Amino acid sequence: MKITFYGHACLGIQIKDINILVDPFITGNEKASHIDIDSIKADYILITHAHQDHILDIEAIAERTGATIVSNYEIVVHYQNKGFKGHPMNHGGSWQFDFGKVKYVNAIHTSSFPDGSYGGQPGGFIIQSDKTIYIAGDTALTYDMRLIRKQFDLDLAVLPIGDNFTMGVDDAVQAARYVDCDLVLGYHYDTFGYIEIDKPKAKAKFDSKLKRLVLLDIGASMEI
Repeated sequence: MKITFYGHACLGIQIKDINILVDPFITGNEKASHIDIDSIKADYILITHAHQDHILDIEAIAERTGATIVSNYEIVVHYQNKGFKGHPMNHGGSWQFDFGKVKYVNAIHTSSFPDGSYGGQPGGFIIQSDKTIYIAGDTALTYDMRLIRKQFDLDLAVLPIGDNFTMGVDDAVQAARYVDCDLVLGYHYDTFGYIEIDKPKAKAKFDSKLKRLVLLDIGASMEI
C-alpha cells in the first residue's frame, strides 16, 4: 500500500492497481502549487466532510477520471445531483469495495458546503486491504477511538495534528494510544497560520510515548 501526501488533508492511496484519493484540496493550497491535479489518478474519492479545504478539487478530478465519490449520504447525493458517481455511507456502516473493505467511523467536527448548506455529519474511514489504515478526518480526540482497537489491528493511523480546528499534537498522541497504533502519519497542519506546528517538537512528543510520527513533504510517499 503506497500513500502519497498532497498537502493539508489530501492523500493518495494506491492499493495494487486501484487509486484512492482522500479530501482533494490542492489548487487552493499555495504550499502544493507544484502538484498538477491533472496527473493524479483516482478510481475512488473518499470525502470526510464538506468543508472547502477538503472538497475544492473533487469536481475537476472526478470529471476527468470518472471516480466514484464515497462519503456520507448528504455529500454523495450532492455530487450525484451534479452527475457524478457516488457510493453513500453513514456511521458504523461498512462496504466491500474492489480494493478492500471500508468502514465509516465517527469524527467530532462540523460539516457544511462553502455556500453554508448542510454537509451531513463528518466522519473518518478505516480501510482494510493487505494493510489496515485509519483516516481520522478532521476530529477532536474522542473516547470512541478506543473501540477501533477492539475491532482492528491498525498498520497506520492518519491523524490531524494542527490544533485549533482539530486535535493538536498532544491529543493526537493520545489518539494513537487509544487506537493502539505505533505508526502515525500526521496531516492537517502548516497549511495556514492557525495550524502551524513545531515539527521536531511534535515528533519528540510521539517518540516519548514510543510512537513514530511521519511528516511527509508535499508530493512525497510512504509504503506500509
